[in-house]
Amino acid sequence: MAISMGDGGETPMSDINTTPLVDVMLVLLIIFLIAVPVAIQTVEELEIPIFESVESDDKVENLLITVTTTDPEGRTPSTLNTAYTGATRDGECRIFLNNTTLVDSGELYDRAFERLDTIVTNAGGPEAIMQNPELIPQVHIRGDVNAPWRCVAGTIFNVQAAGYPTVGFISNPVDPNG
Repeated sequence: MAISMGDGGETPMSDINTTPLVDVMLVLLIIFLIAVPVAIQTVEELEIPIFESVESDDKVENLLITVTTTDPEGRTPSTLNTAYTGATRDGECRIFLNNTTLVDSGELYDRAFERLDTIVTNAGGPEAIMQNPELIPQVHIRGDVNAPWRCVAGTIFNVQAAGYPTVGFISNPVDPNG
């Protein structure tokens, strides 16, 4: 910034010199134009390990619930029954606790309540668990796209009645390219 002294009546210059800014931005642009294609080509295919879903006793984990329905023939989804053709809107609700155990709504309430009660007891009671909100588990619901809302709403009601304060949903992203 230039300042003139004297009684010439000139005002100080307050213009910013943008030339160094443009130079730096052009250099960064060139670096990214070169670095991004190199980084994309060097990434190899990742092999993601597949683990069996088991409930841990030493760490508080979120409760995972899958909601679906029977197919038109009344079959329930399972890894053993390959004749299952998919959930239907008119089918009976099927609720899987931690993706492994098929439960009805009464069993869902009982098991969810017992699990939360065990977690609160192990933490030292309600006062102790409220001091550390990280210890409070959440419920994650994965609903089948064809499962009717009555099944999902019933599941939400049962887990909230069992005492879980936070219920969230898990979705599978849809590929925009088809």
